[in-house]
Amino acid sequence: MNININSELTWRGVAWRAALVVVTMGVILWFMPRDNHTTFKVELGSVWRYNDLRATFDFPIYKSDSIIQREQAEALQGYEPYYVYNDNVCAAQEQLFVSQMLKEHPGMGRAFTTAVRNQLRILYAKGIIDTLEPLVADTTRMLRRIDDKEVTSVSANSVLTAMQAYETLMSAPALADYSEQLKTLNLNDYIVPNLVYDRERSEASMEELKASVPKANGVVKQGQKIVDQGQLVDQQVYQILLSYQKEQENRNSDQSGLTMTLVGEMLYVFIVIAMFTVFLQLNRKDYFDRFRSVGMIYVLIVLACIMASLLVSHNMLHIFILPFAIVPIFIRVFMDSRTAFAAHVTVVLICACQLQRPLEFISVELVAGMAAILSMRELSSRSQIFWTAIVTTIAAIITNISVYLIRSGSIELMDRSELNYLAICGIIIFCCYPMLYLIEKFFGFISDITLIELSDMNKELLRRMSEVAPGTFQHSIQVGNLAAEIARKIGGNPQLVRTGALYHDIGKTVNPIYFTENQPGGISPHDRLSCIDSAQMIVSHVTEGLKLADKYNLPVQIRELISTHHGQGKAKYFYIKYKNEHPDEPVDDLLFTYPGPNPFTKEQAILMMADAVEAASRSLPDYTEQSIRDLVNRIIDSQVKDGFFRECPITFRDIQYAKTVLIEKLKTIYHTRISYPEEKK
Repeated sequence: MNININSELTWRGVAWRAALVVVTMGVILWFMPRDNHTTFKVELGSVWRYNDLRATFDFPIYKSDSIIQREQAEALQGYEPYYVYNDNVCAAQEQLFVSQMLKEHPGMGRAFTTAVRNQLRILYAKGIIDTLEPLVADTTRMLRRIDDKEVTSVSANSVLTAMQAYETLMSAPALADYSEQLKTLNLNDYIVPNLVYDRERSEASMEELKASVPKANGVVKQGQKIVDQGQLVDQQVYQILLSYQKEQENRNSDQSGLTMTLVGEMLYVFIVIAMFTVFLQLNRKDYFDRFRSVGMIYVLIVLACIMASLLVSHNMLHIFILPFAIVPIFIRVFMDSRTAFAAHVTVVLICACQLQRPLEFISVELVAGMAAILSMRELSSRSQIFWTAIVTTIAAIITNISVYLIRSGSIELMDRSELNYLAICGIIIFCCYPMLYLIEKFFGFISDITLIELSDMNKELLRRMSEVAPGTFQHSIQVGNLAAEIARKIGGNPQLVRTGALYHDIGKTVNPIYFTENQPGGISPHDRLSCIDSAQMIVSHVTEGLKLADKYNLPVQIRELISTHHGQGKAKYFYIKYKNEHPDEPVDDLLFTYPGPNPFTKEQAILMMADAVEAASRSLPDYTEQSIRDLVNRIIDSQVKDGFFRECPITFRDIQYAKTVLIEKLKTIYHTRISYPEEKK
């Protein structure tokens, strides 16, 4: 994609950046916990390893569940269940007994019937309770008897169960003379409960007794210190901390509280993401023209924040186990240090607002991120990941210890588990190399390790070039050396431009004999071709090179160097020759023009300059300082005049430095060598 660094920010650009901020903020907020203000683990008998904690509001000190249950059990000792007395049951059962006696036992006599009726009245007057109802187990307790609108407390042992009523009836002294008659009757049929359990009133009374037990024992005032860092969490402090958490949860359950928390999080995340976006616009606005660049940055930020939110929400492990330093490492490998540090600060600030100890977290993670960026200046070997992980871990551990010493003044009570988590985090950073490969492939980046691997002369394309086009191969190596030196001088990527130089002319391997550096003995097949055909053959090495790059799956950056190393220039030798041979005919410039495009990165411009100068230097009749200087100035000034660098982020100062490097290097390459004397015979 072409980049115009001089373009002004249009309304479309503003809309695109605003949408990026809003989408990023929305995804982060979706995963952020709403009740993160009291996210800490409370363990009885442990040392409080967080900051000094003060109450941010008044709250009661709740009793523990075991104490509440014990006090409620004590309160229920005075519980009296309600039973409704039904006076009609006695009359109905007497009438049933009399009718049955007259019908089935008319010979029993009136005196017997009257005696049984009197005993039934006595039993029902006491009250017969249903044994299936929840009667109190302790018979010394009381129950409430409801007679119409009158409620009286009676002893539980003054009422009878159906079984007790039957036994009392059978053993009544008034019926002692009728024992034989009683055995012939089934008196259970006339014993029915007339005290019915009132479930609604009884349960209401039970809940009232439970509610009478206070659930709190004391109050903590706003601003009052709850616990000091390093203090032992005893039973009292433990209960206060649990009460603080519970009260915070109650407050967060309120919809208005949740709304205000969400508004605060929205404002905070928006400010941080918006400021980072403004930073990119001011310092790295070309990233917004390359989706892979801005996409990787914001995806890494979002993923880091999501992982932190999930860990905090589920109260898992420790925040230090997350390898936040991976974000600046990846951005530094593929981009630059300033962007890496700004992105790291963005992640750390967003994640810190979810934690109880933001100061320690910010201190440790910022130092770890800076250490990672400084140690990862160039990823030229896999061992650098190992050393970066070690440096980052050591820096994080030392910072964590130093902050704790500042806070507490003693290291004896320090939580050693944090150091273990930081060590595990270092191991995770060391194992992040496969993720680096995935980011390369997914976002289309290329790391120095990949470039070094592509520079291996045993690669099939390079080995084939050395065999079938040795002149082109030597030319490519020389161009790579020149271009890498220029890149070091003006701030490009030396490894990228060196590797690109090795592959920029691979298209010449298709027809190597048509290129001067591969023609033995000065024999040229162009002598038998027209100027147009010869130009087409020369121009085709770019398109053939792109075909080979696609076939061998070369990275997009290498393909771009292949396509831009001649830009939209012309095969000038045959173009000028054709114009001289056909002075009166119009010339179709496209027949002599390379497909392009013109360079749009600094590395592409460097390769174009180095390639043209190195090729032309081979035709110099003599290699003096002046001839080399004139050659370099003439070729590069011609490229500038033809507009090859208009869409490229390279300055006149960079071009002047490039000229100086080329002149000095060519002088060294083509310096005059001494003649060795012959031995006299």
